[in-house]
This record gives sequence, C-alpha cells and structure tokens, in this order.
Amino acid sequence: MSGRVRRWVLVLGALGLAALFVGAALRLPAFGGERHPYGERATAAALARRTANAVSSVTFDQRAFDTLGEESILFAAVLGTVVLLRQARDEDRAPPGLAGVDPWVRRYALALLPVVLVVGLYVVAHGQLSPGGGFQGGVVVATAVHLLYAGVGYRALERIRPMGLYEAGDAVGEAAYLLVGVAGLLGGTAFLANTLLPYGTFNTLASGGTVPLLNLAVGIEVASAVVVLLSRFLDQTVEITDEAPGTRRAGPR
Repeated sequence: MSGRVRRWVLVLGALGLAALFVGAALRLPAFGGERHPYGERATAAALARRTANAVSSVTFDQRAFDTLGEESILFAAVLGTVVLLRQARDEDRAPPGLAGVDPWVRRYALALLPVVLVVGLYVVAHGQLSPGGGFQGGVVVATAVHLLYAGVGYRALERIRPMGLYEAGDAVGEAAYLLVGVAGLLGGTAFLANTLLPYGTFNTLASGGTVPLLNLAVGIEVASAVVVLLSRFLDQTVEITDEAPGTRRAGPR
C-alpha cells in the first residue's frame, strides 16, 4: 500500500469517526438538566441484578464487552513490552548491586506492605459492593509487592516475585474473562450476558451474578500485568548491561 493510499484511508476513517461523534453528541441530553436517562437506567439495571456498586454494574455487566477490550489492551501492552525489552544478544545480565536504604524508609515500607496488600485484596473482593474493583485493586496489590523493592532492595523483591507465576496470572486473568463470556454462549444467552449465576442477596459478596467473577478476573490480570511490566523495566535498570565481560557492573546505564 502506497503512502497516498494510506493517507486516504486515514482521512476517510477520521471523517467517518467525526460524523459518528457529532451525531452522538447532538442527541445527548442538556448538561445540568433534570433528566438523567443514562444514570437512571444504569442504576435501575444495577438494582435489578443486585449489584450495590452501580459503576461496577456498568463496567462488568452493562458494558462488559468494552471492559474486555480495556483488559485486552493492557494484556497486549505488557506482551509488547516483554518482547521489546527482552535480553538482546549484545547484552549481559549482572547481579544487582547492593543499594543503601535509609532505615526509616525500610521501616515504613515494610510496615506498610501488608497493609497495602490487604487493602488491595479488599478493593478487588468488594468491587461489586463499594468503590473500586479489579482495575484499582490490582494496581494496589502490585504496588504492595514493589514496596519490598523500595524498602529492602531488588534481591529481596526477586525472592517473592516468581515471574513465571505472574506471567501465567496475566494470561489466566485474560482467559477467565473470555471463558465467562463463552459460558454465556454455551448457556444459550449472549456473550458476557449476566444470566449464568443467581444474583444473590443485595449488598453481599455473592451478589451481582457474574460481576464478581469478571471483577476477580480483571484483578488477577491487572495485578500480574503491572508486576510483569515493572519487572522488565527494573531488569533493564538494575541487571541488564551492555558492558564487556570482566568490566560489567550492575546499575543504571
């Protein structure tokens, strides 16, 4: 495809997108008015499926297919980073040097680590009940893991960070979301339709039908993806070096 054809494809695509955007914007209700049709419908749907957090109901029920796209973008970004930052032939891996950590930083990080980890798991587990969910909680869980790096050092982080497990967790979270959707098709309903499980009792952990399952799948995928992503950048900074053997040293290049 020539450059001129590519430009025409870009122009036509941009014009089509602009037309759809303008058409959608013209039909929006007036800002600040008394009518809130989208909020009212979203809240009614959340209550009908006994999901206390209306935002999670929108994310994992009413717009579950959109959330699959967002999760897949993160999955693809991490996969691309792993491929791009893999160890090249002209690079070597050196053991990380010992970095001095201020005692107060060490105490603060180690004291905060279990608290942040519990908070992250709580946010994931209660995503259908209170603000938060798999995306937010997954990032918090990954942050808790890396507090060990801030408080102790890279070697301590490596001991509790089996990369194979986190890479598998990234794939499992993505696959689990897809499988819930496929299960809906096999059950005779639409892809990702919230009809597989009973809706349970309102405002309990088992409420919301498939919302807790999708929320958990996203939490596993996001937490694992962030750990894998940060590990590749840390490897480049701490371990990977292009110096000649015998003169190599760990540390930033």
